[in-house]
Amino acid sequence: MFRDFKSGGYNLENTDASGQRLISLILLISLAYTSATISGQKIKRMGIQKYVGRIKEFKRTVRRHSSFYIGLYGHNWANFMKNSYELVTELLTLNPNKRKYYQQGERAMRLIISAS
Repeated sequence: MFRDFKSGGYNLENTDASGQRLISLILLISLAYTSATISGQKIKRMGIQKYVGRIKEFKRTVRRHSSFYIGLYGHNWANFMKNSYELVTELLTLNPNKRKYYQQGERAMRLIISAS
């Protein structure tokens, strides 16, 4: 079984489901997995995955996160940004030099939401 179904994503092992419940759960997880993977691929094609997860580390040649991870956590990141919008704008009044970076993140958030 893939790590995405285990502790890296949906944590299927800890459900202790069996029989018909397990089959139903696996069906739902496969639909959600497909959706997150497609969304992650769209985000990667847009070139904004750096806002969701680190794409490169020093001396690293292999990509760090899968399309599933980017899609799943991209949605979570966009939701967090929507919920903390007022706090961020309040913090920007204290340090207006960061407005450019905030606007870049806000644009990335809109693109991520459009990919979902």
